[in-house]
Amino acid sequence: MLQAQHLEKARRVDTRAPPRRGFAEPMTLALIAALPFLGALLPGLTIRSGRNACAGITGAVTALALVLLAVQAPAVLRGEVVQTRIEWIPALGLNANFMLDGLGLLFAGMILGIGLLIILYARFYLAKSDPMGQFYTYLMLFQGAMLGIVLSDNLLLLLIFWELTSLSSFLLIGYWKHLPEGRAGARMALTVTGAGGLAMIAGMLILGNIAGSYDLSAILTQKDVIQASPYYLPALILILIGAFTKSAQFPFHFWLPQAMAAPTPVSAYLHSATMVKAGIVPDGKDVASVGGNRGVVPDRGDHRALHHGLCRQSGAVQG
Repeated sequence: MLQAQHLEKARRVDTRAPPRRGFAEPMTLALIAALPFLGALLPGLTIRSGRNACAGITGAVTALALVLLAVQAPAVLRGEVVQTRIEWIPALGLNANFMLDGLGLLFAGMILGIGLLIILYARFYLAKSDPMGQFYTYLMLFQGAMLGIVLSDNLLLLLIFWELTSLSSFLLIGYWKHLPEGRAGARMALTVTGAGGLAMIAGMLILGNIAGSYDLSAILTQKDVIQASPYYLPALILILIGAFTKSAQFPFHFWLPQAMAAPTPVSAYLHSATMVKAGIVPDGKDVASVGGNRGVVPDRGDHRALHHGLCRQSGAVQG
């Protein structure tokens, strides 16, 4: 009821022309987001058939997700916002809602495309003594968490994916368990990003409470309501802290060099992830314009704009 009232109010006061919206085939975006997690189950089984089979199956799962994403590209390039909405725990505001717009298409394509190259590279990089099945499992979990950040249209679901990036990157950085620096780097990354994650959780919960909904597409319509709230600034600061720690932005960048004790494929993917996150975290003008035209909810219609203003995602991607 509360969410319906807020949406009705937004329709009365917001005269901007919204982007055209369309719904994907049932479960399409959810399937794209779920494929890496399903693929994480396969390396441990296929490694018994050999290293080539393990790498091939893992790469095939990522390639399939990339193909499904490409199928949605024509609609997105026409200016549509593709959506898949699944009620999960509506009483808590937690729904498996996914959305794909132009910026989301770009980031998702980078995550899957670079991920596919990393999978192929790792096949020839890892030594025979390295547990390849374990490596690909960790890599697919990380890939799925990043993809979920880019595609999710629900704050609570977004937070789940954010924390999964912290856990999966901890496993990847500490993959070479025999190296003390690897174990130390993994612990530092988990500590910093985990602490930042707590701040982000608090900020997101405050934001959802102000807007009366945890769906990002609904929050985008509540700019004036959010900026008028006395809890606006605390929410913004908490979300900024979380986004800066997870994307290795100053002054929380010190943990990223420690993560380079991981195998080179991990380092390459983490650097790529950090680059994508840097594209989601707002610049100084975004932060300085709090209360102006580009505050927590910017005056732009596309879904991914929220991730700039909120320092979400983003984004997309955990390092």
